[in-house]
Amino acid sequence: MSSVIASEHANTDSHPASVADRHYQDDILQDVSRTFALTIPQLPGDLREVVGNAYLLCRIADTIEDDKDLPATAKCDYAQHFIDVVAGRTPAAAFADELAPRLAPQTLAAERDLVANTAAVIRITHGFNERQRGALERCVRIMADGMAHYQEAETLDGLADQADMDRYCYYVAGVVGEMLTELFCDYSPAIDAHYDELMPLAVSFGQGLQMTNILKDVWDDRARGACWLPRDRFAAAGLTLSAVRPGEGGAAFEQCLRELVGIAHGHLQNAMRYTLLLPAGETGLRRFCLWAIGMAVLTLRNIHARPGFADAREVKISRTSVKTTIAVTNLTVKNDKLLNLLFKLAARRLPRSPSA
Repeated sequence: MSSVIASEHANTDSHPASVADRHYQDDILQDVSRTFALTIPQLPGDLREVVGNAYLLCRIADTIEDDKDLPATAKCDYAQHFIDVVAGRTPAAAFADELAPRLAPQTLAAERDLVANTAAVIRITHGFNERQRGALERCVRIMADGMAHYQEAETLDGLADQADMDRYCYYVAGVVGEMLTELFCDYSPAIDAHYDELMPLAVSFGQGLQMTNILKDVWDDRARGACWLPRDRFAAAGLTLSAVRPGEGGAAFEQCLRELVGIAHGHLQNAMRYTLLLPAGETGLRRFCLWAIGMAVLTLRNIHARPGFADAREVKISRTSVKTTIAVTNLTVKNDKLLNLLFKLAARRLPRSPSA
């Protein structure tokens, strides 16, 4: 069906979204992210489509960043082209026709398919209301610009310091938290009443999730030539990040990793504060947030218990843990006291450092 959509709509970028476009969005979401394919359906119907669409836009931007064969200059050009597509300044089909054939052979089939069908996704984007479109456009613009900047600085030596890591996390995750908050506030006046309190917590929420992924995927990132750890922290411990091999960092490396676990833990505490500001009756929104927090906390626990791991699979949480997280949070989703207690129990052995 995907290739048919790309062919049929090659010159109809400005047409309203069709039933086929919406079916495509639902189908491709299942293929590009198991996690979000699980959490997005928990959202209320009014939010489900726009959040799913937002995720796919971010995934296209991420596909550009992650491509192994595109030179940095080409990535910057395609990122800017995509910003213009989302804003409606240039046709999506032309962007897709140019980028899809240039993607590296090892690009996942689902991601290649998504890029090829950018026009179907964009037709849905352009049907949202003004506040929704503004949130999506701003997110893609900041994310794409930020990722392009860090592509040029990508190295095995890591990022300069914690502030640099914070900026990177903002570009790839914190801005997503801001976008989601705009969408949540557009959906609910009760949530909008907490806008000023939610926004900084949203950035911290995103950083907590992103730092968890960075720590879990440190060796996968290294294999493709990147490192997102703060260089100064490891240098102070006598370590050169580019020289550390998987599983061979030693006690100093493991201590630094545990310190970063503590910072991520602090951000996840802010994520809980964010979630509990959402009305208790909005169980779908709360589940969307709580499942992500629960899985991140369990991942941090695994990393903290085994900081000398050499492969992400060693610290990845089990399917049983995922199911348990879902079941327990579903039972307590409306009870703030129980949710706080569950978080404290799950994170009780984690170090904690001050966060945003």
